[in-house]
Amino acid sequence: MSVPLLPRETGKFIAENSKDVFVETVGVKTLAEKLFEKIGRNEITLKGWKSLHELNPLDSGEDAVNWVFFADTLNFSFWSESEEKKYIVKYKGKEYSGYWSFCAAMNRALDEGIPLTTASYYSSITLDQLKYVLRSNSDTPIPMIEQRLEILHQTGKILMDKFGGSYLNCIKMSNGSAVKLLQLVVENFPSYRDVGTYKGKLVAFYKRAQILVGDTWGVLEGKDEGCFNDIEKITMFADYRIPQALVYFGALRYSEELLRKLNEGWLFNYGEEQEIEIRGCSIWAVELICERLRELFENEGKKMSNEINPVLIDHFLWDYARDYRLEINVVPFHRVRCIFY
Repeated sequence: MSVPLLPRETGKFIAENSKDVFVETVGVKTLAEKLFEKIGRNEITLKGWKSLHELNPLDSGEDAVNWVFFADTLNFSFWSESEEKKYIVKYKGKEYSGYWSFCAAMNRALDEGIPLTTASYYSSITLDQLKYVLRSNSDTPIPMIEQRLEILHQTGKILMDKFGGSYLNCIKMSNGSAVKLLQLVVENFPSYRDVGTYKGKLVAFYKRAQILVGDTWGVLEGKDEGCFNDIEKITMFADYRIPQALVYFGALRYSEELLRKLNEGWLFNYGEEQEIEIRGCSIWAVELICERLRELFENEGKKMSNEINPVLIDHFLWDYARDYRLEINVVPFHRVRCIFY
């Protein structure tokens, strides 16, 4: 069986061969300089995972890491067909949409006493129970509910059979290595195997698996079992929002044909060439941004902390795309319905 290129190598290979998506050197440098200023003002930090996102767990115990595992197991396909057809969840007097509506639904269920993040519960949850947990406060339900149910059953059973029912045991087996944790996740949980074929090579993106590692690092605040000595080897999480932000900032450029499709609201298939190029070039653009940041630190006689890495750059760009979506939607995001992002 062929072994896929890991995400960083995937990004490099795709960027070197891409026909419709291009990494722009000038834009990469300009964005790196903007990020460098924000790092200097402490606007991009690991602490932001908890302090900037009110729905994320505040503690760092076993319940918190199991929350993260459940969230990232279903962390896919929250985009809406239009502004009028959004999956909305009201929680503690506030309305949430997109991924945060899902997190709000999770917390709502936990507040109601439903043991949602316990593997023994979700491994046998019924469709009606899941529909209740993820119920919408708008007329638009969460997409792909049947696929979410199937993944929960499969993942919950594997977690119980192989890891004693707790994601914390999986983390402990990684021995302080983000790469090892990534390998454990993709080897044991099929729904995390985000792999495609490009120019005859198997290429891996591992978006949800990598975000799971990044969120584990965030919830554990880089301490104890979450003190990963190689966190910088995790790339950005190749989804539909970060490429949009990278094009907006000039770090990526799309061909005229691809732009036409995006403006027409084209629905791409998971694994088709242009979709793969968007994701792969996004990974490589962020890797080059990190390289430029390292140079900027060195120019000031400093060493860049491994806390400044593709994970935190992804967090910043995703939040920016979310907070300034009216401004950033000048560049349409690419639409794909799949379980991988």
